[in-house]
Amino acid sequence: MNMLPSYTCGIGSTPLIGMTIGDKFDQIATTYPDNDALIVCHQQIRWSYAELKAQVDRAARAFLAIGVRRGDRVGIWSPNNAQWLLTQLATAKVGAILVNINPAYRRHELEYALTQSEARFLVCADTFKGSNYTEMLQQLLPELLHSEPGALNAGALPQLQGIISLADTQYPGMWRWDDFVARAEEIAPELLAAAQSELQFDDPINIQYTSGTTGFPKGATLSHHNILNNGFFVTESLGLTPADRLVIPVPLYHCFGMVMGNLGCLTHGATMIYPGEGFEPGAVLKAVAEERATALYGVPTMFIAELDHPDFRQYDLSSLRTGIMAGSICPAEVMKAVNAKMHMQEVQIAYGMTETSPVSLQTAADDPFDKRVTTVGRTQPHLESKIVDPGSGEILPRGEIGELCTRGYSVMLQYWNNEEATRGAIDAAGWMHTGDLASMDEAGYVQIVGRIKDMVIRGGENIYPKEVEEFLYTHPAISDVQITGVPDQKYGEELVAWVKLKPDMEEISAETLREFCKGQITHFKVPRYFKFVDEFPMTVTGKIQKFKMRQISIAELGLEQN
Repeated sequence: MNMLPSYTCGIGSTPLIGMTIGDKFDQIATTYPDNDALIVCHQQIRWSYAELKAQVDRAARAFLAIGVRRGDRVGIWSPNNAQWLLTQLATAKVGAILVNINPAYRRHELEYALTQSEARFLVCADTFKGSNYTEMLQQLLPELLHSEPGALNAGALPQLQGIISLADTQYPGMWRWDDFVARAEEIAPELLAAAQSELQFDDPINIQYTSGTTGFPKGATLSHHNILNNGFFVTESLGLTPADRLVIPVPLYHCFGMVMGNLGCLTHGATMIYPGEGFEPGAVLKAVAEERATALYGVPTMFIAELDHPDFRQYDLSSLRTGIMAGSICPAEVMKAVNAKMHMQEVQIAYGMTETSPVSLQTAADDPFDKRVTTVGRTQPHLESKIVDPGSGEILPRGEIGELCTRGYSVMLQYWNNEEATRGAIDAAGWMHTGDLASMDEAGYVQIVGRIKDMVIRGGENIYPKEVEEFLYTHPAISDVQITGVPDQKYGEELVAWVKLKPDMEEISAETLREFCKGQITHFKVPRYFKFVDEFPMTVTGKIQKFKMRQISIAELGLEQN
């Protein structure tokens, strides 16, 4: 009987970085001043590291000029642009805590995040997609119309003093970005250097609100040490060098963009490329081709959209070598296409959560194909992983399914102003409980089988939706498929499969897919219901919202009474 415990410690010969983000950025900018640092396609911006450093220092001095100090919270509510990166690095230099606000948030959610974090200042875009940020702020804060910039006194948000708008228009009560940055002249460079020198790498520097499926979002509070090292080790695994050029189409407000993207590049002197404000597959392909990118990030649905783009063949992607696919497991057929058609032979899978900065497990460039499509790799350097019985908390033998836990430098400091939730997530021994069901094999590779709350129990049988999804992906007509459980009077739960067909494919019936499953997977794993869709309910970061799929399916199938 195999009694090897489901525990691994990631071994690394490279030590952790014991620096603040600002100090590390200055070191890299001094070492590679002429390297391309940032290319923002939609803003026609192209800055070297020396130019980026000048812009960051100017913004940092401006923050000092308006009264921002170490530990103050500064919110940012914006899609991807150069000012996002400048705000990220400038606040890190003065020791302010950046509060990332989801660009999809509406007024109520914005108010919650700014209130809960007690933010003093907010950097915000004007509009994005269907959101008019300025209008929402004016509705929430009618006092803006009669306020001087920086002198806001609002009933709804008493802590909030000022708003920095990224709009070209001058709005009442707000600074325009250029006018804000001009305030840098009031602060001598020596004062910025002094403020930066006082910071410690364990200081909190970032609050990211996790999108819970129930209750209010919780503010994962991350330090310089958390995210600087995670960005470094994620891209160290990719073999990133100062010659690499990374296209970042994932949102900066999320760890994938601002940590694995921005900080991953910054720690190696590599180039950050933003193809657009939000994800658009054509813009991504164009950026890769025109900028001769060597690396590309995305969640599987993004890679699927790029591969399915009608003009895909027109773009030369031969410069690509590596990248990361995260957010959910990669279907084997998609991985094959990304390897062959996008030239990304060394693409890696990364797994993690906002509370762990985010990555704790990652595949390697030389991992066998089956490990890259069935597992999320092995434990990252300087981190530990274990799989425990969700009931007893005891470590399980290898191969058994239980809850994945992570420990090490990447675990967040706390949930902001929420001791109870912090205690519920991080145990007395420092382990972060992920809520994910997983198993670990003999070699230490971890397979995620679903969320504890996503597991479907049909007639006493445990069903992991991902296993059924993986099988259905092998059908030649299916582009993407997501499965969740719905209530059933006889069996307790049944499966519903949401199916997205490949472009130009003839419609197929639910009965055809049921026949496809027969004899191939156990009868109780065959979905009872099929729903053909063009898209799935998703978060801004591209994660499928299965709880919404479940709600919609229950309503459409009339299962509310069950």
